Amino acid sequence: MTSVPTTGITETSTTTTPPRAAPHVRTYLAPSIVSLIFFFPTAIPAIVSAVKARRYVREENTRQARIHGDAARQWFWMTIGIGLTVWFCLFAVMTIFLNDKAVQRVFLNWGVISDSFPGIRKGFWLNVKLFMVAEVLVLIWSLFVAIMRGLPGKAAAPIRFLVIAYIDLFRALPAVIVIYMIVFGLPLTGLPIVENAPVFWLAVLALTLVYGAYVAEVYRSGIESVHWSQSASSRSLGLSYSETMRFVVVPQAVRRIIPPLLNDFISLQKDTALVGFVGVLDAFNRARIVAANRFNLSAVTGVAIAYIVITVPLAIVVDHLVKRDQKKMRANG
Repeated sequence: MTSVPTTGITETSTTTTPPRAAPHVRTYLAPSIVSLIFFFPTAIPAIVSAVKARRYVREENTRQARIHGDAARQWFWMTIGIGLTVWFCLFAVMTIFLNDKAVQRVFLNWGVISDSFPGIRKGFWLNVKLFMVAEVLVLIWSLFVAIMRGLPGKAAAPIRFLVIAYIDLFRALPAVIVIYMIVFGLPLTGLPIVENAPVFWLAVLALTLVYGAYVAEVYRSGIESVHWSQSASSRSLGLSYSETMRFVVVPQAVRRIIPPLLNDFISLQKDTALVGFVGVLDAFNRARIVAANRFNLSAVTGVAIAYIVITVPLAIVVDHLVKRDQKKMRANG
C-alpha cells in the first residue's frame, strides 16, 4: 500500500484587536485650576496646557499628551512658588503698615538706626576681630585634634580617648555656657596665666574650644575620605606617618572640606554675639543699651543688617563651591 501524503493546511484566525488605549498621562488639570488662588497669571498657562494634554489623551496622541502634561506640571509648580512668594511679601508689607505703622516704628526707625550707627560700628568691629582671631586658632587647634584622634596603634589609645572625650564634651555644651564659665570662672581660680587675662582673649579661648570640637570632626571626615591606598603608597615609599599626613592626606582632605569649613565660619561669626552676655560691648550689647534707653529695637535691626551684609556673601561663596565640586564629581564620574 502506498500512503498518500496529506497536505496540512494551517488555519489562521483573523481576529480584530481593539485599538490600544494611550498610556495614562497626568494632565494636572485639577491642580492647575486650584493654583488660580495662588497666582493668577501663571495659572492660566497651566490650565491651557492641562486642557490640551487631556484632549490629546482622548485622541490617543501619547507624545503630545506627555509634552503638554509636563508643561502643565511645570507651570503648576511655578505658580505655587511665585504665589507663595507674592503672598508672603504682601503679608510682610501689610504687617509693617498695620496699626499705624507700629512695626516700622519699633523695628525700622531709620533715625534710631543712623543715630546708633557709630557705636554699633565700633562694637561690630570687635565682633569681627573676635571672629578672625578665633577662626585662625580654631583651624590650627581642630586640625591638631583631628590628627591626634587618628593616631594608629594601641600606644595612642589614651590620647584618642582624651580627644574623643574633649570633642563629645564641648559639642554637648551650649556655647553660651562655655563662654560664661570661662570668662567669669577662670579669673576666679587665681591661675597665673588667666587671672588677669583680658575678657577679649578669654572669649576667644571659649569660642576656640567650642568650635574646635566641631571643626575637628569636619577635618576627621575629610581625612577619612582620602582612600587608604594613598597612605599605603606613601608609607611604601618610605614616608613616616607624620610625613604622610602632612604631604599626602591632609592637603587632599582640606580641599574636600572647604564648604563645610565655611559653614562653620558662618556659625562662628554669628556666635560672637554671645560675648554680649558676659559684658563685652560688642554690637549686640550696644544695641541693647540703645533699645533700653529709647524703647525701640531699631538699633538691634541695624546689628542684624550688619551680620547679613557679612554673612550672605560668605554663604553665596559656600553654595558656589558646593556646585563646583558637584560638577567636578559628575565630570569625573
